[in-house]
Amino acid sequence: MDTILKYFESDQKLVELLTKGLDCHLLLAHLLCIRGICTVEEAALFLNPTFENLTDPFLLKDMDKAVERIFTAVKNKEKILIFGDFDADGVTSTALLCDFLEYCDANISWYIPHRIKEGYSLQVDHIQMAIDQDIDLIITVDCGVSSHEAVKAAFNEDIAVIITDHHEPSDTLPPAVAVIDPKRADCPSGLSFLAGVGVAFFLVVGLRKFFREKEFWEDIKEPNLSDYLDLFTLGTIGDMVPLIKENRTFCIAGLKKIRQGTRPGLKSLIDICRTDFRRIDSDDISFKIVPRINAAGRISHARICVTQLTSIDIVTAEKTASLLDQLNTKRQQIEKEIVLDIERQLHENPSLLNNTLLFLWNDQWNPSVLGIAASKLSRKYFCPVILLSTSGEHAIGSGRSINNINIYQALVANEVLLEKFGGHAMACGLTIKKDNLIELCQKLNQHIKEAYSKKSFQKSMTIDAIIDFEDVDYTLACEIDRLRPFGMANPEPVFICKNIQVDSSLIVGSIHRKMILKKASSTSQHKVEAFHFNFKDPNNQNDNPPNYYSKIAFKLKINKFKKHAAQIIIEDL
Repeated sequence: MDTILKYFESDQKLVELLTKGLDCHLLLAHLLCIRGICTVEEAALFLNPTFENLTDPFLLKDMDKAVERIFTAVKNKEKILIFGDFDADGVTSTALLCDFLEYCDANISWYIPHRIKEGYSLQVDHIQMAIDQDIDLIITVDCGVSSHEAVKAAFNEDIAVIITDHHEPSDTLPPAVAVIDPKRADCPSGLSFLAGVGVAFFLVVGLRKFFREKEFWEDIKEPNLSDYLDLFTLGTIGDMVPLIKENRTFCIAGLKKIRQGTRPGLKSLIDICRTDFRRIDSDDISFKIVPRINAAGRISHARICVTQLTSIDIVTAEKTASLLDQLNTKRQQIEKEIVLDIERQLHENPSLLNNTLLFLWNDQWNPSVLGIAASKLSRKYFCPVILLSTSGEHAIGSGRSINNINIYQALVANEVLLEKFGGHAMACGLTIKKDNLIELCQKLNQHIKEAYSKKSFQKSMTIDAIIDFEDVDYTLACEIDRLRPFGMANPEPVFICKNIQVDSSLIVGSIHRKMILKKASSTSQHKVEAFHFNFKDPNNQNDNPPNYYSKIAFKLKINKFKKHAAQIIIEDL
């Protein structure tokens, strides 16, 4: 293996304590221990979270102001506009708040901006739209904390604005009626891990409580908020926020809700993915459902998804699910063509990879899919990647990074060259004048070269444990499955087994290898099915895969297609 392996160590006395207290597998106790869980009570709550001791929504700064203003708007039949973002988080946030306010018989409409034509968040032009529609109150979801000029314009037109967001605010906040953002420096809630849909859900929790105090539920039945946890789960997993505390609690409950198949738009979307809704897990949401939701915003318009998720007509939902599937296929093809184009450039000019950053632009590239393309290339070549489309007035693009190389800080250091930018350490979006492209490329490469050492470009992998191949079975897979859902702050465990023989194998889809593995030099008949995805370069058909591995790094899963069977997913060899 060329990858540097890092191994977790745990306190053996603590592992034994958890094993005995939980009556669980020793390996599960080890995995809990390295996650910082130190007591049996804490471990039991992690494995089986409850709705007890949840954070009070009114600990979120400005929650009291928001619920009072929304109550007034609902009571007086004011026109309310819910304004969301065009990704899975924004779409689910919009659908969730719409569901609740429509149940309250509020006078609402919603709006999702076009990714390319309008860009991210509430803009001044949107306020004119609100004026034309006689809107009295705008509620943003998953955006708005940086929309200072738009909120000022709304204030001047006597349109109230309530912001719900989870992105980093600047030192000054927009002059809104309320700004609910757990990342505010003065917010005492401790809920900074929430996605936009999480903030929207806490708003709904606060609204239900406030409405109860105002005796609103005397005329209609008080809603069961667990009905909205399917949307919470989609947006939270889709936005890749830490799956800890309330995020973990609500996602586990949300997955159970999804498995009931009660939301027609979501069930039809799961069906089009050829997935059994009764067995759906966080992997299915991450790799099947969310890409189809995001494809609409990238290739067409994300408003399709809000309609889909709020639909109650199964026939309409099935048609829209088919459309989203087609858009995702189109997105994959566009992305594939961009990656192939870049691969050809790199083949013709390998010196492009000699820099600390792969920085490329083209007037034929669709800017909506460049983030995904950059992500694939950064993983393959293990370096930061920024790709830009020069098809419009300005160059617009996205970047992805590796290890601890902070791509956002690299942009901050060169913001004088940029028209606008945003993001975080591992991902960014940017707009720049075309005349500044070459200079920005040089300056970013210089910044990364000076700020980081060669060690930052060394691929590494954290190994949770070394286990004997004879222990790799369905029972162990079930124990590991108790840690789900996996995601940020709760990554799926990676294990190592040594001395592995390939009993049989076949190539699937030209680049994937399906194998039956066993322990080499052993008389045991114990065998496990394994997959090694993208194990070879499709351009090199002469690869002859080996039949023996001194060690394999892998993830262990329950085999969905074979009863009581485990399955290995190879991570590295």
